[in-house]
Amino acid sequence: MTAARDKAKTTKSQAGEDTAPIPLRFGDDPQLWAAWLYYEEGLTQGEIADAMGVSRATVNATLADARVRGVVDITIEPQRLAALTLAREVKRHFGLHDCLVVPTSGPPGQHIDQLGRAGGLALIDTLRSGDTLAVAWGRTVMAIARQLRARPLQDLRVVQATGGMSTGGPDSPELCASAIAEALGAVCLPLTAPGIVSSPQLRALLLAEPLLRAQFEALRGASRALIGISSLRPNSTIHTSGFFDAVPLQDYLARNAVGVLAGRFLGPNGEPVEGPLDERTIGLSLADLAHIERRIAVAGGFDKVPAILAALRGRHCNVLVTDAATARGLLDAEGVVSQPAPKRGAKPADPAAAAGPELQRRFVKKFLNDPDDVVDEMLDGAARAHREHLVPIPGARRAFMAKEGPRDGHVALVVGGGSGHEPCFLGYTGRGMASAVAVGNVFSSPPPDPILRAARAASGGAGVLFIYGNYAGDTMNFEMAAELAGEEGIAVRTVVTTDDVASSPLEDRDGRRGVAGNVFVFKVAGAACDLGWSLDACEQAARRANARTTTMGVALEPCSMPQSRRFNFAIGPDEMEVGVGIHGEPGVSRETMRPADAVVDTIMDRILAELPKESGGRVAVLVNSFGATPLMELYVLYRRVEQRLQARGLSVARNWIGHYCTSLDMAGASVSVLHLDDELLRLLDHPCDTPFFRVGGAV
Repeated sequence: MTAARDKAKTTKSQAGEDTAPIPLRFGDDPQLWAAWLYYEEGLTQGEIADAMGVSRATVNATLADARVRGVVDITIEPQRLAALTLAREVKRHFGLHDCLVVPTSGPPGQHIDQLGRAGGLALIDTLRSGDTLAVAWGRTVMAIARQLRARPLQDLRVVQATGGMSTGGPDSPELCASAIAEALGAVCLPLTAPGIVSSPQLRALLLAEPLLRAQFEALRGASRALIGISSLRPNSTIHTSGFFDAVPLQDYLARNAVGVLAGRFLGPNGEPVEGPLDERTIGLSLADLAHIERRIAVAGGFDKVPAILAALRGRHCNVLVTDAATARGLLDAEGVVSQPAPKRGAKPADPAAAAGPELQRRFVKKFLNDPDDVVDEMLDGAARAHREHLVPIPGARRAFMAKEGPRDGHVALVVGGGSGHEPCFLGYTGRGMASAVAVGNVFSSPPPDPILRAARAASGGAGVLFIYGNYAGDTMNFEMAAELAGEEGIAVRTVVTTDDVASSPLEDRDGRRGVAGNVFVFKVAGAACDLGWSLDACEQAARRANARTTTMGVALEPCSMPQSRRFNFAIGPDEMEVGVGIHGEPGVSRETMRPADAVVDTIMDRILAELPKESGGRVAVLVNSFGATPLMELYVLYRRVEQRLQARGLSVARNWIGHYCTSLDMAGASVSVLHLDDELLRLLDHPCDTPFFRVGGAV
């Protein structure tokens, strides 16, 4: 900044007081020059005037013009507006998900623009990829459309929340919906009907039309809603819209109505006010609105306090954007006394809040005997627990086969990998999946000998199919075992799983790691083997499943190794590893911890980018714990996964949620999506019976 100031003085001395030309490095753009010096270099307006050779008043006007013309885009974090004392009080008292309060208010036109800017911040902060947004109408909603600064999101839809109005004004329902959709880069779904029809009979006929039924289905499936709140005063939008062309306002005032929300009348406590328009209105009902997860109401002005109170008391919105004067009026009407701020230096009431940081232990506690024996003892315990499925292979301590033994004329499926991923790979051995398995040390490939013994023991004369993850040790040892088996006359084919989208770009699909998507490939290949398909056909089915499977994982905490009882990598207390491998390999980025839905969106953005764009397809989904993540959290993740898939037009035909391919005690999860065709779905549905994966009844 000092250099910039020196340069400013030099410019002034060289060029004179009033005639200094704009430097050629900025071309003929004084707005860019002034904006850069003010916002990036931190110069005062007086220093900029010296640098540019103009008056201070000219600098002030130039900066203002730069903001108007979009050279400078100033955005206030919505969390700041939500952190104001009034916003916190309104949020707490009315039990809202969030509340943003604009600190100032101005003349009516300026006031609406201020609310529009804050409403746009709240909307963008709330919207996620795959959302369907129901949009009401009015001057405030249109102001939001004008002020909106969208961020890139996938598969957004905007649905018109009410039918059209007779006046066709500048803030009509159809124009508001299309303007919001255009600002967001979203698909707009109109409601092709009048907002008010002449009779209940006509309304019933219109709602029976297939086109309108489909539009209402999309409207009722909305996950977000953006609504204004209208008072019943003569200057409100509801009067200029043509809403009361056929019905006198007095009909509703006599019933004690105080406001209108998306064309529905409210009483003082938010109760619906029944009237002559109820059976003639086409649009989102209050009952439909209640099922929408986030309902953002943007409204302000002291005359609207009764109407906003009604919306809040009736819980018709759970995010409110308003101004400071209105927020104060809402709290005063409720008799709320603001909580005094704590005095500086006061001790916290909760002793736990004053406690120092927890000491980090040097070692992680584990149920172990001798750490060097953990794999063998684990396998011994598994063999005892699953005698009905597993038989140890003679001569190999770490190889098992399905209890039914080799099946003449059937291809045998042999899988394997390091231990520490349980129930993978041992848990998928049994009828309808793997015929045999070889297990290595923790996070290490099994040696060639147990792999070869597994192939020998499982071979039924029709060949053996090896499937394993794409890791250097596994590739080397399985290839060596395949060569040795070939020398003994056993035909071997190999499929290497490559489902981890984070480990390599799509054009280098063969370089990707094999992670939890293994489970889908094992299941498909095992079904093909069980059905008696040829070795070629079994291999092709496995390759197709692998090619159509994508996985991505996120780690919150590292895993700890049995031998050292220490974490195998470090991650900060507020960080997460996006795209982590199942051995703790680095992901694509180390990021600040975010809410569950945002984490899923990061995963699904990558996965959906590799799925077909057309709707109507079917998928299978696997939400997998890395070991320490409980089912409660996995179901929270699955909820959002399905929402994103549905927004793309993909239906979830099959799903599995739980521990399928772990990483010892790592906290984290992965999502795998298999894009199905008819044959893959039949193979997924084919019965199987293994220690940790069962489909159908008796095999």
